[in-house]
Amino acid sequence: MVNKFFLAPMEDVTDPSFRLLCKRFGADRVYTEFVNADALVRDIPSTMRKLDIRPEERPVAIQIYGREPGPMADAARIVEQAHPDFIDINFGCPVKKVAGKGAGAGLLRDIPKLLEITRAVVDAVHTPVTVKTRLGWDADHLIITDLAEALQDCGIAELTIHGRTRCQMYTGSADWTLIGAVKNNPRMHIPIIGNGDITTPEQAALCFDRYGVDAVMIGRATFGCPWLFEDMHAGHTLPRTLEWCLGVLRDYVDAAIAWVGDERRGIVHSRRHLAATPVLKGLPDFRQTRIRLLRTESRDELFAILDEILTRYSQS
Repeated sequence: MVNKFFLAPMEDVTDPSFRLLCKRFGADRVYTEFVNADALVRDIPSTMRKLDIRPEERPVAIQIYGREPGPMADAARIVEQAHPDFIDINFGCPVKKVAGKGAGAGLLRDIPKLLEITRAVVDAVHTPVTVKTRLGWDADHLIITDLAEALQDCGIAELTIHGRTRCQMYTGSADWTLIGAVKNNPRMHIPIIGNGDITTPEQAALCFDRYGVDAVMIGRATFGCPWLFEDMHAGHTLPRTLEWCLGVLRDYVDAAIAWVGDERRGIVHSRRHLAATPVLKGLPDFRQTRIRLLRTESRDELFAILDEILTRYSQS
């Protein structure tokens, strides 16, 4: 079996410009930013724009979230008109503005409604429906083994499990043993995708070997490092020059500007990746240059700073 690696859905990150870049380096599936079901039903333009998918990024999943079965089913029907390969339901987002309002991971405290929403979405569309969730609300309610069976009974095509509880947010360590328990449950027959703390090819290989998951989903480790998918498929970190890496980041900045449609806002949108990219971490005496890099709002100035970095550190 060939190991598969998916780009996780991330708000303000997985827009088409970044998805296409990850696809270029071997992402086997990409996911959109999560889409608010109520906003879709109300036809909010900024939300409808999140349904923009390109043929070259397939297979692609559009992820939706909400807290009521009716609007979620209606949103799924709208999403289906964009012809994604999968419609994914977000039962995992832990942030207060989502979970605190009874959506995302907030539904882990109301399993009957979570399952009602799942059935409503599955029944509303012909597109395969998948789910992304967590181990449970907190350490005292690790319900994922039973929940996985119930979700499968609702008719979902795949299940992605982030190995943390909602109360953990993104702290602590992901617990892959429970992901493995779901995968190795003889009553489970749908693919199980593992997510959480995978940052290197070696870690990914261990998860495939030890827990038997069907795919690994990678999130924050891709920030400023879309070539990570190439490493994952190779099974080790490939050698790359600073010039090559900065060239990829330039490509992303240009793609982000084109997607946003405004130079300044496109650069601001790119900063998450410039701040997080591993190729700039650990460079000596880099602090002031980093501040300049993250403050600029001009493409020419930004690229000039990248030229300075290349000249300075390629010679060191």
